[in-house]
Amino acid sequence: MLLRSKVIKYGDDINTDVIYPGRYLEIIDANEMAKHAMEDLDENFHEKVKEAKIIVAGKNFGCGSSREQAATCLKYAGIEAIIAKSFARIFFRNAINKGLIAIECKDVDKINDGDELEIDVESGKIRNLTKNEEYEVKPLPPFLLKIIKAGGLIEYLKEGKNEV
Repeated sequence: MLLRSKVIKYGDDINTDVIYPGRYLEIIDANEMAKHAMEDLDENFHEKVKEAKIIVAGKNFGCGSSREQAATCLKYAGIEAIIAKSFARIFFRNAINKGLIAIECKDVDKINDGDELEIDVESGKIRNLTKNEEYEVKPLPPFLLKIIKAGGLIEYLKEGKNEV
């Protein structure tokens, strides 16, 4: 599984309240949720995501409440992967369950906003094509890759694959 895109870069402690503001929790349509992704943090997010499908962030991405809508709105806004120093555990699992790639990487400080990355999810290699650098990451376990490839946990279970 190979992903190539430009990067949108954020810092540490990006919480679910700025990923998907609580005032929109009554919205249940994922495409409508996507319209409010990151709006309290980055007013230009929806312009950036037209070219950049990867978010790179610091430590503790997705901290705060356990709202599943944070992962949902990012996926439906067009984000395909998030690379961070660390994730809040519940956000990490929500992302995987939604089919959104979430990778921990200690070298995120070397990646700049707008850099173009190539991620080989299965081997655990990230190539920064802008800087001609490579970063090693721990690959996702095979059972999580199966969920991501299926498009999320629900789709995985619909396929009759209940080996999780």
